[in-house]
Amino acid sequence: MVVTLFVITFVASAALGVVYELTKEPIEAAQVAKINNAIKSVVPPFDNNPSAEGYLVAYEKDSLKMYPAKKDGKLVGVAVETYTDKGFAGHISLIVGFLPDGTINDVAIISQHETPGLGDKMEKKKSNFTVQFMGKNPKDFKLMVRKDGGDVDAITASTISSRAFCDAVDRAYNAFMKGGKK
Repeated sequence: MVVTLFVITFVASAALGVVYELTKEPIEAAQVAKINNAIKSVVPPFDNNPSAEGYLVAYEKDSLKMYPAKKDGKLVGVAVETYTDKGFAGHISLIVGFLPDGTINDVAIISQHETPGLGDKMEKKKSNFTVQFMGKNPKDFKLMVRKDGGDVDAITASTISSRAFCDAVDRAYNAFMKGGKK
């Protein structure tokens, strides 16, 4: 009986290990492709490889990754990979595209687990929430919801998610201004 259980456990764990090794690379490649597509969607057209030229900028107790977009060797924008843990359902990851003067070009969501039908309206395909950030420079545009004295219209019934989104964009802006203009 013990030998039988050992064999079953061994075979099951070996099968799990093989499946993990087979799927590891495709999962990593899919994640890189998702980030590259997000970079393309948030910065102006470029002719370099921002993923290969990415660098980290220390911000608070962490660091954020910057992806410089260049055309003919001139910086046309920087995509900042940022996040917040203040969402209603926790972690939210974004890519925020900035023009060299700090103006927000566009924002793309990498991952979020907000409430379907409420907080998930931060995604472009579900509402125009992110459109209000485009073309705004946080120097003149307060990245807080109107309820907190800012300039951002919150998603109806999703103030926590809206605040979290603003927090992530604000982190990206501050890190970009601190050391993202390379």
